[in-house]
Amino acid sequence: MAAPLDGVRVLSIAINLPGPAAVARLARQGASVTTVIPPIGDPMEQFARPYFDELHVGQEIRRVDLKSDEGRAEVDELLSAADVFVTSSRPSALRRLGLDFASVHERHPQVCQVDIVGYPGEQAEVPGHDLTYQADTGLLGEGSMPTTLVVDLAGSERAAAEAAAALVARARVGEGVRREVPLSDLAETMSRPLAHGLTAPGALLGGGLPVYGIYDSADGPMALAALEPHFTVRLLEVLGIAPEELSRERLQEVFFGRTATEWAAWASEHDLPLTPLRSP
Repeated sequence: MAAPLDGVRVLSIAINLPGPAAVARLARQGASVTTVIPPIGDPMEQFARPYFDELHVGQEIRRVDLKSDEGRAEVDELLSAADVFVTSSRPSALRRLGLDFASVHERHPQVCQVDIVGYPGEQAEVPGHDLTYQADTGLLGEGSMPTTLVVDLAGSERAAAEAAAALVARARVGEGVRREVPLSDLAETMSRPLAHGLTAPGALLGGGLPVYGIYDSADGPMALAALEPHFTVRLLEVLGIAPEELSRERLQEVFFGRTATEWAAWASEHDLPLTPLRSP
């Protein structure tokens, strides 16, 4: 069976993380991807070269100066054969380069354009990054640095989905369409469990439910997620804990009696969601 995006040609001028991760997803779905990066390179090349390489597997990479006439002509030639165009620049920068959707659509009406921006609509010029989007929506708690770039990566998945949606729309209307992916919207989406009180400290999924939390074993912490009733019942049965005895203190007392590896094997045997915490 052919990959779903076999035959689809993607051109990307998006650097850093959301854009490259999005086109990496499209490439894994069968699209042919050409990524254009500035002559000085993508910042990810300097920050984490192995990750950069991982995100560009199977892609053609071209180093092009978009500020030069020759560079813009090269990108325009690539656009003439493209189905999807992915960007992550501010709208004003795209307009200066003649790569905003109105300009691209006039020259290449078949192209579907996915513009990854910080904020939606008229706020798209406002600068930001994953850290500030998380800060805006309460995802940083009392100020700890995030352990992953959740907004950037969620944005990449949204951008890949919007690219696929744009191709469907093109098939219906007969010409390329534009889809905008504001990362601030993704931060808002990621923050909804917190906003609804599910993951706040001490809330149901924030440590308040004994069967859903972090526990110490004899040699390291583990994550227990026996959230559904059938998991809770099975957990208590195999541990020999009466329902009225269930508490974080009682579970911690039991879990401290074995190593994390032993508990992982035990959880597999009893079909329970429990796993040791892996170090970064």
